Amino acid sequence: MKKQDILENQAKTIFLGVGSNLGNKKNNIERAKYLLEQNSIKILKISNIYETYAWPDRNDPKFYNIVIKALTKLSPIKLFSKIKKIEKKMGRKFSKINTPRTCDIDILDYNKKCYNLTLRNHSIAIPHPRILRRNFVLFPLYEIEKKWIHPQNKTKIHDLIQDLDDFSFYTIKQI
Repeated sequence: MKKQDILENQAKTIFLGVGSNLGNKKNNIERAKYLLEQNSIKILKISNIYETYAWPDRNDPKFYNIVIKALTKLSPIKLFSKIKKIEKKMGRKFSKINTPRTCDIDILDYNKKCYNLTLRNHSIAIPHPRILRRNFVLFPLYEIEKKWIHPQNKTKIHDLIQDLDDFSFYTIKQI
């Protein structure tokens, strides 16, 4: 029993996607990084900022996105709960899906494992279910972790990027 307790208390490697398309987007990302570190998440690597169009409405303000590699002892559910509190603290309004926001933080990968969890009225799927089609996740993730492999389908990140459509390559810019 003691060995299991020790294993459960070890820090886990996680990857988070952080984005913003309202207000001072760079400052929002910096503040999100600060708040993550204040909440038991030790940042190891940070990608450059990538700019993309908002989806599904390209007329909304463009997004700035980064990917963070970090360590945490938080469970997936506790991590999700902390992230939602950080988003709220940063002024995120939870109204309609895909509306502009000051801060959006997604759990992309938690210790190379797959999870389907429920927390109150939220369903949490890790790895993030739409990671395979998101240029604003795949490009910065590749930048900081070139050997990353999708935990569920075991596809290398290089191959995931190669599977993106041409539009995904033309609509992203590193800043």
